[in-house]
Amino acid sequence: MKKALIVAKWEFYEKVFTKTFLISLILTPTIIITFAILPTLLSNQEDNSIKTIGVVDTSGTYFNPMRNSIEKYKLNNGQPNYLLINLAGTQKNLSEIKKKSDEEALSGKLEGYLLILNGGTDSVKIEYRSKNAGNFKDLNKLEESFNLARIETKLSKEGTNPSIMKYISNKIEVKPIKIEKSGEGSKSDFLILFFTSFVFIILLMMMILSSGGMLIRSLVEEKSNRLIEILVSSCTPNELLAGKVLGLSSLGLAQVLIWTIMGIVLAGTSLVPMYVFNNILPIFGYFALGFIFYTSIFVGIGSIVSTEQEAQQITSYLSLIIMLPIVVAIPAIQNPDSLMVHIFSYIPFTIPAIMILRLNIGPIPLWEIFSSTVIMIGSIHLSISISGKIFKIGILSYGKRPSLKELINWLKEK
Repeated sequence: MKKALIVAKWEFYEKVFTKTFLISLILTPTIIITFAILPTLLSNQEDNSIKTIGVVDTSGTYFNPMRNSIEKYKLNNGQPNYLLINLAGTQKNLSEIKKKSDEEALSGKLEGYLLILNGGTDSVKIEYRSKNAGNFKDLNKLEESFNLARIETKLSKEGTNPSIMKYISNKIEVKPIKIEKSGEGSKSDFLILFFTSFVFIILLMMMILSSGGMLIRSLVEEKSNRLIEILVSSCTPNELLAGKVLGLSSLGLAQVLIWTIMGIVLAGTSLVPMYVFNNILPIFGYFALGFIFYTSIFVGIGSIVSTEQEAQQITSYLSLIIMLPIVVAIPAIQNPDSLMVHIFSYIPFTIPAIMILRLNIGPIPLWEIFSSTVIMIGSIHLSISISGKIFKIGILSYGKRPSLKELINWLKEK
């Protein structure tokens, strides 16, 4: 064990002071946070100009009430967000109106226009025609304004008091609250907790892929310059394997610890809510178990390849498995008690990511946490045992990559 610790220390110090590690320490969380926040900032960016929207309604039913309902959307300076123009006027020839409106939209005179067909009937249809595909935020506002105008028109025809329209249009927002064991509703933002878990999953995947790639490149380099033979002459293959797993795992966990401290510092400045760290200990535990598990697999893979091209070919398949939790993340938050989510909670390859996600979605029984942890520890022991047998022979094998039959024979050897 002493020699394994020496190898681990050497592996740790060799990589911790590299430019690649120091850059990734800052760059990785920056990239993830940017990709998580930037789309929201861009989608929530306020309009700063009045948009001219045409309306073609030959029935003359909806233009005035729609113009009234869309007035509630304002720019920051108090000006109206949309200016509706009646393109139909007194004309009744729909094809001519449509042709002229298309030309104005294509020339940029109009942002776009609404084509209302079968106006005043129960089979009314509406299209938004523009030069571009259309802004989803604009489409939602126009759709809401049209439906309000349609309801108001119907109520007026039926002789209903128009004031009831205000009551209909006054929507009540449903606020999701996470129930705690105390019975009190949590004030934490459910979406923030979900995306925080999502960020942890992305970090875990990126660290596994980057660190695993770093480990394999290191093994390929040591095999190519015959340094591996000197290392094996000084310690046993099992000690070398244990040292590399410990060293790389320590490097990864140190990286996570630094990121956690950075997150807590940001929480102190109110940029990150403090409640996102409520489950940080079990999250850190699953993070560590997942990282060690995959690291031991990468060690076994790295020992049987002699070139980086071979390494990339093999690890590409493993990368697909690592990315699997991303696919099930959305279904997991929609139905965290589904059979699929529970099955993935007991598969070693997906336990860390799925359990990190579930920890913030809702309460998890202690027996599930305990059993999944035991499975991960057992899987780590098994993967290290298998990787050890492959590593023992693979590190001194050169030339052609071993076949599946040869790998099976290696595993049978004592």
